[in-house]
Amino acid sequence: MKYKEFEDIFSAKRMQKYVLACGGDTRRAMTLYRYNLKLSQEMFTLISCFEVALRNRIDNQMVARLGNDWLRDLIMPGGNFYSDRSVEKTKKIITNAYNELQNSGNYSHSKLLSAMEFGVWKYLYSNAHYRLTGRILLRAFPNKPRSSAQIQYDHNYIFHELNFINNIRNRIAHHEPICFGNPVGIDTTYALSHYARMMTLFQWMGIDAPRMLYGLDHVGLVCSKMMCI
Repeated sequence: MKYKEFEDIFSAKRMQKYVLACGGDTRRAMTLYRYNLKLSQEMFTLISCFEVALRNRIDNQMVARLGNDWLRDLIMPGGNFYSDRSVEKTKKIITNAYNELQNSGNYSHSKLLSAMEFGVWKYLYSNAHYRLTGRILLRAFPNKPRSSAQIQYDHNYIFHELNFINNIRNRIAHHEPICFGNPVGIDTTYALSHYARMMTLFQWMGIDAPRMLYGLDHVGLVCSKMMCI
């Protein structure tokens, strides 16, 4: 495809960064755009695995603490989220999903879990949520390092790590590039740093990520190819 056709499809404004990063070479810019899509695809696959693993680790802890329908029960009268305004946004997300499932006659705890967005799991590690869920959710990361005078590996630390992953997830979901540095140039540092963060958190959850992701994880390979275009 000629560059003009490519630009007409994806817009000159969107392609501007790619052309700039490639020194004005429009053929390379099209290749870079395709590699960004490939890298985004690879990263989103791993993020999807990470999200499900995190959700299940959290669910295991909460079922043991609050029962088999803990997520629904949090928002019910008498539930820990019911009247606390500090978790109002999360309560609304859970309530809307629960009502939709109830109205369709299709409610189950597993379906309610699946209806939650990544941000819900992240916010369970924020101060108010962590307190209202019994201060137990660090148990989802049994292999995390012990805190030291220099670094506190507490729920706030986990919240910020999950926030990084949430941010790149949202960038990919909204079709934003993940292949640039600052100033604009081809740079895989952003993607690779988030990849490393996920691999660390997998390890802290007690998950052998290389074995689990065998045949799925091509992030390093795509990054290497991208830097050679």
